[in-house]
Amino acid sequence: MAGVLNRTGAGLGVGQRVALEFAVESEAGVRVAAAAGALRVELCADLAATDGVTPSLADIEAACAVGLPVHVLVRPRPGGFAYGREELAAIERGCVQAVRAGAAGVVVGMLSRDGGPDAEALRRVAGVVRAEAPDAEVTFHRAFDAALAAGAEPAAALARLADTGADRVLTSGGAPDCRLGLTALRRLVGLAREHAPGLEIMAGGGVTAALVPPLLDAGVHAVHASARGRGGTIDPATAGAIAATISSAVAARPGNAQ
Repeated sequence: MAGVLNRTGAGLGVGQRVALEFAVESEAGVRVAAAAGALRVELCADLAATDGVTPSLADIEAACAVGLPVHVLVRPRPGGFAYGREELAAIERGCVQAVRAGAAGVVVGMLSRDGGPDAEALRRVAGVVRAEAPDAEVTFHRAFDAALAAGAEPAAALARLADTGADRVLTSGGAPDCRLGLTALRRLVGLAREHAPGLEIMAGGGVTAALVPPLLDAGVHAVHASARGRGGTIDPATAGAIAATISSAVAARPGNAQ
């Protein structure tokens, strides 16, 4: 089973494990993820149509009742990640609502006028979330990839996130998916070690079981997958295959035992 790793930002070493997260849209999806051995889930709505927006309060409460840690995507609309004052206020309210409903963390992403992560907005989100629940986690989603694609300097962007108190960044290395972003992901892990200690690099975007070994070789701290089946929802067999591949790959490393 994939499990918790240390949070040094330094990449994986002997004895460390990889956090596995699945993107789901319902209580049923949380149960599939739990059965596969995920450490947590990201709860979203309308993944296929919008790449994910904020789920309803009822869905958040039902998902949290399962018992697996739930990190709630708080994204008020599809489209870009530059938000006005009212939208940012809505994001803050949505984050507080999610944590009050039982979420273990929130997933957000805002970009500033210069195209990089909006550190001020993210710092406010982290503050209001941890005022409600000190142990709640904050993930910056693939708005980070939009920032890289727009020309943001990777080391500076990572440092900006670390300064806000964010726990991790979900990224494909700025590429359309992790397969194309493998080299960039490896570089991000190294840059995080130097410029953003404590910030986890979580690989997400087109993750399959076959892609897991090269992702682990790149040193990522966590793997995020949707494991979608034909119906567009998480597929138990696909999710199980990804989880099993992570466990096998980590166990096969010299000095590791699970």
